[in-house]
Amino acid sequence: MDLFGDEKFVSDGMNIIERKVKRVIDCLLAFLCLVVFSPLFVILYILIKREDGGGVIYKQERIGLFGRPFYIYKFRSMKLNAEENGPQLCMSDEVNDPRLTNIGRFLREHHLDELPQLWNVFVGDMAFVGPRPERKYYIDQILERDSRYVFLYQIRPGVTSYATLHNGYTDTMDKMLRRLRYDLFYLKHRSCLFDCAILWQTFVSIVFGKKF
Repeated sequence: MDLFGDEKFVSDGMNIIERKVKRVIDCLLAFLCLVVFSPLFVILYILIKREDGGGVIYKQERIGLFGRPFYIYKFRSMKLNAEENGPQLCMSDEVNDPRLTNIGRFLREHHLDELPQLWNVFVGDMAFVGPRPERKYYIDQILERDSRYVFLYQIRPGVTSYATLHNGYTDTMDKMLRRLRYDLFYLKHRSCLFDCAILWQTFVSIVFGKKF
């Protein structure tokens, strides 16, 4: 799906005031969610710890605003040695990925592993809506095929995205390149109203168990 041609430059659809308003709302909403979901954090901590005694919070370096690296946080859903042979993409049918722990499979199925990213939003590494942050290992491969990925460095990556709703999780390079086209479309056309629509669609998808 070619959402638009190979433009020389894709600018941010939000002006500076809209970007500041978005950041303030993200920060306040993330703080509120951290407080509201704090009991759930405790429950999930206990369940993950009881399964294999390993670490509960998993951190991984991703590339964000201005191309700067940051650590994304998730509840650990995979076995301790899941990537001992190097970076690997999730399976398209990820709930059947043999690397998942029992509780991890439940977390992934209901997207609960993403909850610690509320902290990433609160401190400014991420936004609620924006392109999903990727690892440099895969970004380098994407750039070899489509140099427009660098345009995404203009904005904070997101917990959810327009691409996630329409392209799902990526387990192949073709899907990564298709995701990039969705992300560039979002960058060019994003607005507070567009963000609200994406958040609402994400909420509905999670509630009704849609896989993405």
